[in-house]
Amino acid sequence: MNPTLDLPDGDVLGLWAATRTRRVCHHGRMLESGLRFAFYGRVSTQEYQDPVSSRRWQLDFAAELVAGRGPVVAQYFDVGYSREIAWTDRPEAARLLAAIIDPDRGFDAIVVGEYARAFHGSQAIHLAPLLHAHGVQLWLPEVDGPVDLTHPTHQALLMLLGAQAKQEVQRARFRTTAAMQAQAREQGRHLGGRPPYGYRLVDAGPHPNSAHAAWGRRLHRLAPDPETAPWVRWIFTRRLEGHSIARIARMLNETGVPCPSAVDRDRNPHRPGEAWHLRTVATILANPRYTGRQVWNRQRTHPRRTDDVVPGVTGLRKLTPSRQWAISDKAAHEALVSESDFVAVQAVSARRRPPDGARRSYLLVGLLRCGTCGRSMESQLSHGNPAYRCRHGRTSAHPTSTRQEPNLYLREDIILARIFVQLHTVTSRDAAILEKIAGLQQNPNAAGLVSFLRAHNLTIECRTTNISLEPDHERSIIIRPASHSPERQVRIPRQRGQQQTQKLGIVNN
Repeated sequence: MNPTLDLPDGDVLGLWAATRTRRVCHHGRMLESGLRFAFYGRVSTQEYQDPVSSRRWQLDFAAELVAGRGPVVAQYFDVGYSREIAWTDRPEAARLLAAIIDPDRGFDAIVVGEYARAFHGSQAIHLAPLLHAHGVQLWLPEVDGPVDLTHPTHQALLMLLGAQAKQEVQRARFRTTAAMQAQAREQGRHLGGRPPYGYRLVDAGPHPNSAHAAWGRRLHRLAPDPETAPWVRWIFTRRLEGHSIARIARMLNETGVPCPSAVDRDRNPHRPGEAWHLRTVATILANPRYTGRQVWNRQRTHPRRTDDVVPGVTGLRKLTPSRQWAISDKAAHEALVSESDFVAVQAVSARRRPPDGARRSYLLVGLLRCGTCGRSMESQLSHGNPAYRCRHGRTSAHPTSTRQEPNLYLREDIILARIFVQLHTVTSRDAAILEKIAGLQQNPNAAGLVSFLRAHNLTIECRTTNISLEPDHERSIIIRPASHSPERQVRIPRQRGQQQTQKLGIVNN
């Protein structure tokens, strides 16, 4: 598509003719000829679309638009990225954005073969200021030339094209979702994805769509795995007996049962596959597919999307509310646990609850850090009193032999009392802060102290023998070490992700 690339060496006249700039009249507008164009295109999927042919027709459309006005000197084409994804999150589009701000970019304008191939919603409108600031034009077939956002007609057209691009995605998503819900409910069809631990995929006959069947596509269904299915039944049995999830995981580790990521290494190369974890066991116990019913839409991926050219939100898989699940009307595969047992397991809890059903309150949540490992301390009830603990990253799922550092337990009332005692050691250049400290000394109250700590971004460092406060990074609060505790210089992450070094020693006898 670049005529200058086909010129023989030494063809000075041909090079001049291909790159010279002149003005031509087109539909009553004066346009420059001899511009250098960068082509951008995109295709959503590689499995269900042909990137080669898609690139070809988009490039042909773009070339037809700029014919006689300049060559296409650079090409940027994204494969496998939705139009909803921001430009900064598409590799080729991000590379094009970086080239735009480069004075030696080598092109004067950007041309696309179709608006919906390049933009979604108002992405083009948000991109326009960047292009204008660096003197780069945007050419669209729908505009039949360069976009001029100072023209009301162009503004309205871009808004209309953006709405149509959104509508196309929403319509396709709705139809696909509705069809998959019907297939899961009425047919119990396996709609893709890895089989749950305890199952494997087996052939279920030809595809019901005759065209797909002619291409050799076949259906699949779940069948119990002879090696892992017994352990799924064992996990549900232990849970019905009242065992905690941590104890079940520890028993599996002590027995030497391979964890799911160790059994299926091909699908889990990013996981170590060394041991069972609490979340692994909890996920198995919460999966209704072990009842033999097909369940779809339990999780939904929220992709990175935005109408701007700034990065979107990282794609996350989140559980959907159970009322939105699509559950098959009848059994679709062999069950590993009965429906009644599965429902009973969901009600089992190893956590003790207050006798009166009241909700526990922990004032210092998010303010405590372990001085040994730097982790945030967990809320934990101690003989009916609010307390906090740190197990240094270990859980009850680990065998006892692997524990080295003793767990740290501290009661909330003891922590608060020691801080009140040492408030007189705190000085500040801010008179308002000193006034607040004086008020707390005269009227000690836990709620006021906690509000003071949060307002000034103070974090409490806890160890087995003492407690210390760390001030904010601006050091507007000066804390002198207590006489009975040597000053320490330890870097512990603060509540809001910053670093401090100054400490106040508070002995916890």
